Amino acid sequence: MEKTLVILKPSCLQRGLVGEVTKRFEQKGLRLAGMKMCRLTDEVLSEHYAHLAERPFFQQLKDAMMITPVIVCCFEGVGAVEVVRQMAGTTNGRKALPGTIRGDFAMSSQENIVHTSDSIENAAIELKRFFKDEEIFDYKSAATAFIYAADEV
Repeated sequence: MEKTLVILKPSCLQRGLVGEVTKRFEQKGLRLAGMKMCRLTDEVLSEHYAHLAERPFFQQLKDAMMITPVIVCCFEGVGAVEVVRQMAGTTNGRKALPGTIRGDFAMSSQENIVHTSDSIENAAIELKRFFKDEEIFDYKSAATAFIYAADEV
């Protein structure tokens, strides 16, 4: 099964959407394998968003991510990275389709409720950045047989 990172951003916490967002992923059939609240530092955010370092909004993005703690989550499932990205919707909340998390709850490109890994490779890197090995749990879900056909898992 594939694992992916979801960060519930300060906008998610401030607006009281943590339960709603995690509920959507769980209702889809993704298994929560790890979850914790933490404060992000400038150092961690500089590493995490290094690909945006030359953009004019880089410092503003980092500052916004440090306003409150965030909740980092590891979700697991078949095709989890792609499924989570589709569920999140496009980065700009004003352009995200209704029915997606950002389409339903965001009006901003920055204050857009969640960060999601954009590839299997980046998911592995990001999960290691935010979780120790012992903080991601492997367990059997009784629902698996009702989420996937036998030949899908």
